[in-house]
Amino acid sequence: MADKSGKPHYHGHRQRLRERFLKGGPDSLPEYELLELILFGAIRQGDVKPLAKRLIDQFDGFAGVLSAEVEALQGAGLGESTIATLKTSQAAALHLSRARLLEQPIVSSWQALLDYCRAAMGHDKTEAFRIIFLDRKNRLITDEVQQRGTIDHTPVYPREVVKRALELGATALILVHNHPSGDATPSKADIDMTKQIAAAAEPLGIVLHDHLIMTRSEEASFRALGLL
Repeated sequence: MADKSGKPHYHGHRQRLRERFLKGGPDSLPEYELLELILFGAIRQGDVKPLAKRLIDQFDGFAGVLSAEVEALQGAGLGESTIATLKTSQAAALHLSRARLLEQPIVSSWQALLDYCRAAMGHDKTEAFRIIFLDRKNRLITDEVQQRGTIDHTPVYPREVVKRALELGATALILVHNHPSGDATPSKADIDMTKQIAAAAEPLGIVLHDHLIMTRSEEASFRALGLL
């Protein structure tokens, strides 16, 4: 559709959207317009608003689009360039979140840890088990995904967890895994596995600070629930 000048209705939209973003910041735009800005980098011409809105609906929000698996994005009709642009944006967000964790001891920057864990795995469609390895000052040494599983199960081996902590010289751990179901309630298997890891770590002077269960909208802390 064109206006009276013969130009398409979206003429000048990209420039106006960039200006609004730079002036008002990300909070000034709805999610679909933030996604439009990212799509501009891969789709050089045309109106991407319908695509942005469709992806937001299909993947349950902006974060869901960026976190979607490559195969799912291909299934949504996106090409390699567009998918690479979306996944690069996700990687940049994760690097920024992780950098914030390096600025101070994790136990005093708990919200930054929660934000990072949700961005890293809260939207995953299968379970994954991540370990945050800390030094004596509770600063991040590294974090690693130890196992990936099915939609509702991830095998975890306490001896392997402790062995890796010793290899890294870690003296404290935070366990993190996700529940793709959206329910952050710990299962009996989660509780039993956590107790086994704590029991294996304690004789070696390794403290288990917490075990977090992440979903796309909530989290559960074993320590807050009195399970540690």
